[in-house]
Amino acid sequence: MIRVLVADDDPVVRFGLAMMLRGAADLRVVAEAGDGAEAVALAARHNPDVVLMDIRMPGTDGLTATETLRRRPSPPHVVVLTTFDADAHVLRALRVGAAGFLLKDTPPDELVDAIRLAAQGRPVLSPEVTRRLINRVTEPGPDARRDNARRRLAQLAERERAVALAVGTGSSNAEIAAAHHISLATVKTHVSAILTKLDLNNRVQVALLVHDADLDHTG
Repeated sequence: MIRVLVADDDPVVRFGLAMMLRGAADLRVVAEAGDGAEAVALAARHNPDVVLMDIRMPGTDGLTATETLRRRPSPPHVVVLTTFDADAHVLRALRVGAAGFLLKDTPPDELVDAIRLAAQGRPVLSPEVTRRLINRVTEPGPDARRDNARRRLAQLAERERAVALAVGTGSSNAEIAAAHHISLATVKTHVSAILTKLDLNNRVQVALLVHDADLDHTG
């Protein structure tokens, strides 16, 4: 059973999400919050596996709440609910460890599937969505961010670095395997090593780090 907390300041949206999720046999809505502070408090009380977090809420917003939740010893996986006009905020949420984001008009079956993926520790951004997000919302970072990202990527072995750059373009594991003439299992091993060495939660954060480094495929 996947325990879910729904956080949204709109009671109609909150009610609709909760009702929809209760239709899935393997999901259980354990709490509903109207703002970020309440989401943090209820998460401490109910220990959800996944939190559906709205961004724009009064008082403590969803981004601050996400950052707070991800600092917990055993943090829940946070899936941010948003629209594309809030993409810059989504970028910050991903940087602090959110599992990904969903648009509020995501079809119910896709929303349920995304929660299941998040509960497994898997990001809920498809490669195509990753490309769109990075292309639409990121801006060249300051020199300090770029230099820090390059220093971190320099910790990787040559093949791991190549895989990280491919992840940065939104390539899937299968696409990376084909491009570098290696097995899918080898790609997965490299991705796991990258996450461990760079102390990252998921491949979305790898993509953001590569973007911060401002590297092309030969850089």
